[in-house]
Amino acid sequence: MLSFEQVKKTLERTGQSHVLQFWPELCGEDRDTFLHEISQLDLQGLKDHCEQAAKAATAPPACLDQDIEPVHPQVIGSIKRSGRTTLAEWENEGLLQISQNRVGVLLLAGGQGTRLGVQYPKGMYNVGLPSGKTLYQIQAERIHKIQELANVKHGSKCTIPWYIMTSEFTLGPTKKFFKENNYFFLEPSNIIMFEQRMIPAVTFDGKVILQGKGRIAMAPDGNGGLYQALVDNKVLEDMKIRGVEYLHVYCVDNILVKMADPVFIGFCVSKGADCGAKVVKKMCPAEPVGVVCRVRGVSQVVEYNEIRPETAKVRGPDGELIYTAGNICNHFFSRTFLQDVAEKFIGQLKQHVAIKKVPYVDMCGNQVKPTKPNGIKMEKFVFDVFPFSRNFVVFEVVREDEFSPLKNADGAATDTPTTARNALLAQHCRWATAAGATLLDEQGNTLLPTSRVSPGDSAVAQCEISPLVSYFGEGLEHLLKGKTLQTPFILDEKRAKELQA
Repeated sequence: MLSFEQVKKTLERTGQSHVLQFWPELCGEDRDTFLHEISQLDLQGLKDHCEQAAKAATAPPACLDQDIEPVHPQVIGSIKRSGRTTLAEWENEGLLQISQNRVGVLLLAGGQGTRLGVQYPKGMYNVGLPSGKTLYQIQAERIHKIQELANVKHGSKCTIPWYIMTSEFTLGPTKKFFKENNYFFLEPSNIIMFEQRMIPAVTFDGKVILQGKGRIAMAPDGNGGLYQALVDNKVLEDMKIRGVEYLHVYCVDNILVKMADPVFIGFCVSKGADCGAKVVKKMCPAEPVGVVCRVRGVSQVVEYNEIRPETAKVRGPDGELIYTAGNICNHFFSRTFLQDVAEKFIGQLKQHVAIKKVPYVDMCGNQVKPTKPNGIKMEKFVFDVFPFSRNFVVFEVVREDEFSPLKNADGAATDTPTTARNALLAQHCRWATAAGATLLDEQGNTLLPTSRVSPGDSAVAQCEISPLVSYFGEGLEHLLKGKTLQTPFILDEKRAKELQA
């Protein structure tokens, strides 16, 4: 730990001496804590960080219209446009890799559920399913099931390690939650939690924000902080020891995410890809999602505010949007590619600006909760490594089957607990119907397929199928064919055994 004099001189040299303005008011213990916190910062790079943040916040967004083109068709795979045989081949390849312990999953879970109105990690959120399951539990059970499917197919006993990147805010609560839930019956040694770095929030004039008299306002360095965190926490070494060659990386808030999706894994492996992205078709030109495309010949994600509206609306001869490959934070990486990123490219990752409301103490030491944005948080994005890929591929999936994020509290227009819950229930209704079941509503009326497939419906039939019974709709016909099911209906392992009897 640095001494007070060392810290004071460095802060003065970087134009941040205000950080110590309340030092005389701190008790001995608080001084030690604060000094330790400051010592953890990259003090040598603090001046550049603050200046770059202030400069970036005033810069207009880049306009890339003249430099972009769609990704080449030969690097795109598609669920809808591929035949059953091809999809089966990819799935078999993915299950083979899983059975050989060559696949891991990595969860990006550094954010709190602030926009949801909660102060705990999003993965702990209960969206109101009949079972009451949280996002973490649903994901854990999908890992269980895909391991089981690979084992049955190949006579193996495989393990998919679950790497979970947290932040300072989410590590403690996440660890506690997993322990309280007995790690959802996964082996604790195969759940590897690690922390991403935190960086200071900055005012518009380039000053570090004080959250308290003895505390700097810190924020996670974005999901692109993953690559530095892999180095800091020796995760790549752990992957190598375990024999993991391929990593499926995803964001915590997607209730429909397919853990270690064997079709996606198999597609990427069969194409010899070192990096891949799942995408969904944009709902409309103005949908605020990034687009996977090429910029000056290099594959990357272009944010929605970096393309003019008229460009976003351009359609091809088939009537489809030209720039329609919506990024959903669902990626494939080879371990060797991640090693290359760690060794060669971390310093080249782009910084992005997020303008936020950051609580602070004013010059008199009063706590202030701002009503409008007052600070800058600099972030890196996980997709910013795409340009470094030697063999980048894109895999288009069906939104209704694989993407329904949870971002906002109920009352917002999109991405709420209600829309996420309905997306999952609608999917499970489709699975039950496809397996030959008839669903009844609470009054005993037959539910027609058209009345229960849309997650946008105000009331979706309460039919929930446990991931421990079916990973993605498989294996249900022998349980449900010809059955009439009264909703609400939960098909868990116990009910499955009863139906088999």
